[in-house]
Amino acid sequence: MSLIIPDEVLQTIQMSETEMLQEIAIMLFQQERFTLGQASNFAQMNQLEFQRLLANRKIPLHYDIAELREDVKTLKLNDWR
Repeated sequence: MSLIIPDEVLQTIQMSETEMLQEIAIMLFQQERFTLGQASNFAQMNQLEFQRLLANRKIPLHYDIAELREDVKTLKLNDWR
């Protein structure tokens, strides 16, 4: 699914496309609909950058064993050592 947000809307709310993606990612992360990895990918940020964004807003991390396993799987798929 693709969602098109007209430039006029972004201008009206005084946000860039990047900021809008970050806001949506944060909202879905807070609602526990996105994992940390999913939210950071959606926001087009690496996980550390996204964690800093959350910390700046005093939003706690919820990170469980399932998310750890998902992250390990992602790292293996990307051949990270």
